[in-house]
Amino acid sequence: MLLALLGSENLDVMMDERKKQALVERRSGMSRWTRGFTLIELMIVITIIFILLGLAAGRYDRSVLRAREATLRQDLQVMRQAIDNYTLDKQAAPQSIESLQEAGYLRIVPVDPMTQAKDWQPQFDEVVLSPDQSGTGMVDVHSNSDKVSPFDGTPYKDW
Repeated sequence: MLLALLGSENLDVMMDERKKQALVERRSGMSRWTRGFTLIELMIVITIIFILLGLAAGRYDRSVLRAREATLRQDLQVMRQAIDNYTLDKQAAPQSIESLQEAGYLRIVPVDPMTQAKDWQPQFDEVVLSPDQSGTGMVDVHSNSDKVSPFDGTPYKDW
């Protein structure tokens, strides 16, 4: 019945086209389903990439903050050691952070990694070196940042 409707000539042409297409697919190693990606497949891959980028960006931000905190701790330790050395050597406490640099106890005044400025908060108090010798000067230094560490919950200015 199909032969009568289409005619044997049309059927031969259709069969030849299918054979040619099958031969091309076999030679190229690709079926009609493996020639490319569908839109939904591309959207899924792009979504997965964006999710991974979001995770990586969050981890990167946390690692940068941890590095800044480590730098802050190190800078505070170095400046406190310089204050102690200055006080012992000169028998008087320094009057500013810049005086530590001028006297050679610091090469440069470090930049506060939390505020990105040289705006340290010095703490002044009376320094007693001996029973008959005392004076007022800088005894400690803190960050001028009002931010709070997300890792231990303490303000940077209290470190």
